[in-house]
Amino acid sequence: MLDDQGHLVEEGWARRPFWRYDRSRIKAPWYRIKEWDYYCVLSQSRGYGIALTISDLGYAGLSSVVWLDFNARTFEPLDSLSLLTRGKLGFAPTSARGDIHFRDNKMSISYEISEGERHILADCPTFGGGKGLRCDLRLIQDPRADSMNIATSWKENRRAFYYNQKINCMPARGEVVVGSDHFPFEPSDAFGVLDWGRGYWTYKNRWFWGSASGLHEGVSLGWNLGYGFSDRTPASENMVFYNGRAHKLEEIEFKIDPANYLAPWTITSSDRRFEMTFEPVLNRHSNFKVFVLSSRQNQLFGYYSGKIILEDGRTLQVDRMLGLAEDVMNAW
Repeated sequence: MLDDQGHLVEEGWARRPFWRYDRSRIKAPWYRIKEWDYYCVLSQSRGYGIALTISDLGYAGLSSVVWLDFNARTFEPLDSLSLLTRGKLGFAPTSARGDIHFRDNKMSISYEISEGERHILADCPTFGGGKGLRCDLRLIQDPRADSMNIATSWKENRRAFYYNQKINCMPARGEVVVGSDHFPFEPSDAFGVLDWGRGYWTYKNRWFWGSASGLHEGVSLGWNLGYGFSDRTPASENMVFYNGRAHKLEEIEFKIDPANYLAPWTITSSDRRFEMTFEPVLNRHSNFKVFVLSSRQNQLFGYYSGKIILEDGRTLQVDRMLGLAEDVMNAW
């Protein structure tokens, strides 16, 4: 994906992985290279979910597990920071293969990939003050289904780039155990999304992201929305996924009350094919600053309602589909 000077050979978006990532070709100091795999699995009707992250930010690795309870409107996180990882965590150059494992005295997380399936395992004995959390989930991935793929750079530094794949609408089977409570996930009701990313980032960035996966009248439906991160002149990452096929959207705008993130959001597309109200029920908020590193995150979980117009003109009415939407500012 990069030429000999470290620039993207071709910027744009695709329905399938198009670029070949090779970390050794990046023309950047080690502390500017970022690699991450993030999974979020939500049960549409049962009102709970889990988010897991393994990431390498160069000067540190951040791994986390977050249990989400939408009925109680609470979340419980467990984070672990590893210093000076410098690309040693073993992230694969493609989302299609390459297991990854993280373990320390707080938690273990494993992502194991096989044909048509992603196996997510976690064991967190210190979670919740010692009550513990165990996760054993299998996400079913249809190899014929489209996904969101994008490669873009930054105006201020064309060697800095963002290579990202989002895989929506993966039915989930398994369970999460929190303390003595068992929470089942069934493929008719629970769906996962993968946020897979590699890149060379500039220091300070703010982005908006929205995602949902579920069923609409028995047919798989989901979407990925995003902007603000890198120069999106060549391409955007806005897509609706219906029955495994991607329907491209134009520009997206999130209308938010920054004084009250839990107030309803309005999310619209410039082509008027995506018109939604997002009603948050939970804000996974975090705000930290350590030396020159800082992050302010408002990741909201809630319900999307509105309409979608597909590329063939069909209109879908959506009524309270569970998903996420976020506004994040990072300096790292």
